[in-house]
Amino acid sequence: MGQASSSSSEQTPDTQTLKAPIEIQNAFSTLSDPQSKLIPLLSLQVSLSLSLSLSLSLCVRVSKTLILLIFSIGFQRVFHLTLKDHEITEGPPAALLESFLGLLEHLGSTIVDEFFVVDKGGGISLSEFVNGYFKCSRTTSSGSKSIIGLLRLFAFTAEKSDFPLNLKFESVENEEEDENYKISGWLRPSDLLMLLWMCWVLLLDSEKKRRKVNVEFPDLDHLLSSAVLFCAEGGVCNVWDCDLLSLDFQLPGDKVYMWILKTVPFLPDCFGQFFKSKLQNCATAEELELASSSVDGTSLTRACDAKLFSSGRAWAIYLTLASDALRKELLCACFPSICHGTEENVLYRSSIDGKGLNRFWSNIEGYYGPLLMLVSASSGDGQESNNSVNRWIIGELIEKGFENRDQFYGGSGSLYAISPVFHVFPPFGREKNFVYSHLHPTARVYEPHPKPVGIAFGGKVGNERIFIEEDFSRVTVRHHAVDKTYQPGPLMPNQGFLPLEASILEVEVWGLGGRRAKEVQNSYKKREELFTEQRRKVDLKTFANWEDSPEKMMMDMITDPNSVRREDR
Repeated sequence: MGQASSSSSEQTPDTQTLKAPIEIQNAFSTLSDPQSKLIPLLSLQVSLSLSLSLSLSLCVRVSKTLILLIFSIGFQRVFHLTLKDHEITEGPPAALLESFLGLLEHLGSTIVDEFFVVDKGGGISLSEFVNGYFKCSRTTSSGSKSIIGLLRLFAFTAEKSDFPLNLKFESVENEEEDENYKISGWLRPSDLLMLLWMCWVLLLDSEKKRRKVNVEFPDLDHLLSSAVLFCAEGGVCNVWDCDLLSLDFQLPGDKVYMWILKTVPFLPDCFGQFFKSKLQNCATAEELELASSSVDGTSLTRACDAKLFSSGRAWAIYLTLASDALRKELLCACFPSICHGTEENVLYRSSIDGKGLNRFWSNIEGYYGPLLMLVSASSGDGQESNNSVNRWIIGELIEKGFENRDQFYGGSGSLYAISPVFHVFPPFGREKNFVYSHLHPTARVYEPHPKPVGIAFGGKVGNERIFIEEDFSRVTVRHHAVDKTYQPGPLMPNQGFLPLEASILEVEVWGLGGRRAKEVQNSYKKREELFTEQRRKVDLKTFANWEDSPEKMMMDMITDPNSVRREDR
């Protein structure tokens, strides 16, 4: 009966079905049963599941010995590793990782239950498949409804995984457009961490492209600290030295929603990329091959990274950007093993290239694409061996590289508080003092009012929001009241109203303009090297004869300046 009704609906497709993209119709043709014209429920669940057998590796210290915990998840199984006679002193608890793997195992079935309606015949018809696609597309787009859709998907998947959340959704029927939901309840910090992990893995799966990869399991403490401080509206602990997962603190659901909207608004896009990737695979019959084969081996490893721009920090910035070009470049920093040649994007690193504005300039000059500059500093005496010193990282994303000017310039940009608490400060709109980068003039001339030499962001000349000294030894951060370019907010915890001077530990600059911007810079450097070489060359033929040399003429004038000299004609 259900099959007959679905067949009749296939013959008279509705308007929404006709508007469906061609890949959706191709995906239906690939997944559906030719006899019943329905997609089997299990087939769709498998197609919308992770396309790999995922192994999570976590480096933790146990009794001063580094060990490796390995968890694996496949389509139909979960392997657990039990620890005996060991005490974990660093890293997330093993129970949390096991719960997370159970979450991933039930993801595909939850997506089907949430967005697709099963026909009476036990499958999904073309019209319902298209309707499910449009419902899912609304969830994956940017905006408030996409965030609610992501939270609902997370909550329902967690419920299927036998660790229900205290997050509730109340339907609001009086909306003009579609049905909306009001969020209530709360999440624990560990619940929010699993939500972030889930989005990370979904984005990884969409970018893997069937390749065997070994990717860092990201440290997301900066995002977790940001959410906890936002929801607590104050300090619940010292963020410099606090185990966030051990906090007995409830994050209200509505405030978690607001935090995502203000801080990482493109978090739902990770599910959107995953969903689009699955449909493309289905349309080319690739997903069915993956499901029947053993193409797996992805490993997520949490390890300490010497770079300031680690995978977790790159992903946090990725979640704030609307530009597809910038997001594509940042994916290489999020998943360096997928994108080969990631180190080519590093234009400058002070620990390798040396500190100072001149060394900095020799590495970034000629790069006219978007740049991300990261500064790591310590408040206090600046000694790296002193564990009591508070270390923090700030960043600046600029639009078109650096220029040597004695005034502010730039058309767009964003400031970032990156560690220990993540936050973004986009343009404010009142002023356009985005970047200031001034070197010493090549010709020594008298300047009655010399401009400061260094790099700055926001504020005004002499009263900058961030100012980096010429030798890259100190950075000064002022209160946001001096700045009308970037949105207000502290760049590090407990910043205060007075200017804060700190010792710079490391500076990194990453180019995000793609291959074309790097090629233009390489051409610029080759041209400058050629000009420099030409200026150094001396034409020996001109000065071969001492009688014709300008040195002899000067010597003669000094010895007898009153002698009459006639020009030889």
